[in-house]
Amino acid sequence: MRETNLRLLDLNLLVVMQALLAEQHVTRAAQRLDMSQPAVSRALKRLRELFDDPLLVRGSEGLVLTDRAAALRDPLERLLAEIDHMVSATGFDPATATGSIRIGCLDLEARIYLPRLVERVRRLAPGMDVEVYSHPDDFFTRLAEGRLHLAISGLEPARSDGQFHRRVIDHTWPECVMSSANPLAAAPLTVSGFLGARHGIVSITGEGPALMDERLRLMGRSRRVVVRLSSFFNVPDACAGTDILFSLPHRIAERLARDNDLCVRSLPPTLRGDGFPMYLYWHARHHADAMHRWLRQLVISQATETVADGTSI
Repeated sequence: MRETNLRLLDLNLLVVMQALLAEQHVTRAAQRLDMSQPAVSRALKRLRELFDDPLLVRGSEGLVLTDRAAALRDPLERLLAEIDHMVSATGFDPATATGSIRIGCLDLEARIYLPRLVERVRRLAPGMDVEVYSHPDDFFTRLAEGRLHLAISGLEPARSDGQFHRRVIDHTWPECVMSSANPLAAAPLTVSGFLGARHGIVSITGEGPALMDERLRLMGRSRRVVVRLSSFFNVPDACAGTDILFSLPHRIAERLARDNDLCVRSLPPTLRGDGFPMYLYWHARHHADAMHRWLRQLVISQATETVADGTSI
């Protein structure tokens, strides 16, 4: 085994390595670090010598990580986060803090899980700004790039690699929303009634089938989808005066029905399934940060209160 003299290790090299492993591209890593491309290339050469491994090699679509680099990525993230925490101020006083709080969450989910977030931040941390990013985008990419502190989602990251932490804040399940005048609203919903209906789906990304369609496919069944929306807020308009029904997470279904002439009906057990959790996600880089711990607890406590007392519904 080759012996390494840690006194010769430049910590800045590890910061460059973190960017290179994340971007898998020298130019983008240089832009991320506000360095020149030749400087990053020289740092990569030194890193290759230090680890006795090429780290990044040519692939069919650009640079790819070697096995050694892939194994080093998560420990490196944790190490740099701990070093940052070690050398930064350990205390956090929200009353005197400044800066921005950035949370990724769809509009309606923000209304459900974070109804009083701005009020609480203004009261507890008046010098801090709140940014809720609700564009139907990949929240996980924004977390990984440091553009979000937290994200609320029922989805799983396509590739986590151990870089994300998460906490369950709710457990939800699908229910059907339809106009109160829909003939199916007059009685409990059956499998045959559901399959014979015309359906709408809310596709935040605008791509791919809905979770219900995946479940039906596994059952060897299908349904007729006639409306595809990109926002939950458009569901009442799509239901009004039509026979269209939507299968939505039950808190969203109840929230929409509360302020509109909509009816909520439970799905038959074979279609409902076991439900799915809603998560609060954050990146490993923020896990030990004092401000972030305060923010996480604030969001978790508000979401927990909302779920417990049903204030959003």
